[in-house]
Amino acid sequence: MHNGWGAKHLVKFATSQIVSRPPRLLAVNLRHPTKQQTHVVHNFNSGPSVLPKVVFEEASRAILDFNNTGLSILEIGHRTPLFQAVMDEAVALIKELMQLSDDKEVLFLHGGASTQFFQVPMNLLPAGATAAYLDGGTWGTKAIKEARRFGQVHVLGSSADKNYSYLPHDWQVPAGMQYVHITSNNTIEGTQQHEWPNTDAPLVSDMSSDIMSRQLDFNRFDLIYAGAQKNMGAAGVNLVIINKELLGKAERDIPAMLDYRQHIANGSMLNTPPVFAVYVCMLTLRWLKQQGGIAGIEPINQAKARLLYDALERLPVFTPTVAPADRSLMNVVWVMQDPALEAAFLAECKANGMVGIKGHRSVGGFRASLYNALEMSSVEALVALMEDFARRHG
Repeated sequence: MHNGWGAKHLVKFATSQIVSRPPRLLAVNLRHPTKQQTHVVHNFNSGPSVLPKVVFEEASRAILDFNNTGLSILEIGHRTPLFQAVMDEAVALIKELMQLSDDKEVLFLHGGASTQFFQVPMNLLPAGATAAYLDGGTWGTKAIKEARRFGQVHVLGSSADKNYSYLPHDWQVPAGMQYVHITSNNTIEGTQQHEWPNTDAPLVSDMSSDIMSRQLDFNRFDLIYAGAQKNMGAAGVNLVIINKELLGKAERDIPAMLDYRQHIANGSMLNTPPVFAVYVCMLTLRWLKQQGGIAGIEPINQAKARLLYDALERLPVFTPTVAPADRSLMNVVWVMQDPALEAAFLAECKANGMVGIKGHRSVGGFRASLYNALEMSSVEALVALMEDFARRHG
């Protein structure tokens, strides 16, 4: 390093700056560590995404010294009491925040939600049996493709005809389904499930992008899975909540690493878990509890979404793409009335510290992700920019 800065000293300096930074500031210039950048950053990324400032602070301290042990969280043994306490607290917080009944098992697994596209049917769908899937977006489509490797799939409905800009309604679950699979929130297209079926079949949901953002009766679901990197923590770990009564009926030889029963028996430690990612989840869950839990964060999420959707409706230069009844509180998607203005608007967002605004390539336009940790001030800043842009270009 230049100017006598060794790697260890630079890490300690950077950590001290992160801990003391004002909210949502870029504090450290790694090329010149004595200089600070002070522009505000508004993180609208769809995942990995914004986390609470207190989580950054605690995690940065734990990287250097975890709980005053002299060890980094990155180097502690996963079978030690030190990490077992982390795992136990994370599981307990999930059960408390989601008010789960005793028949639900909580797992922290590798692989992300995409692994669950095949792990769910591998464990729950016998060969020759049929599961029902709702095709409401990109992730539902991928889940259907994987499920067909193990059994039959009945598609309840699809909104592919309009590029998934709405969710199918007026569908019924046929008798004899092994389970029903629904994606609760479509990160790419900006739709969210607001109605759930009354069915005797086990209900399975991919809740990756809206887990713990709104109150639901989570016990009505027999299996929930969610990648952590949107509302729960850092990338690298996947939450699975499962009714253990469902297991052992698929009548196939399942590899140990893909068998939910093996992970339950070993407390999510069948192999080395993603230690740091689980720790960041635990810190994020602590933070959520301090906000009043899901009941406390839901009205804040509603207010953030309402502010942005209201702006999109009243500023004619912008056009929301999703049917009003199906709009997501987490991922707001829109385009410009005049596509020629999109580059200019994106450039102004970038100049004003708004990160992650560009829409997914399959949809185009723009997307703002309003996850739990995103502060209202960031949405207010985005709306103010939109209003100014509309005055000059409307």
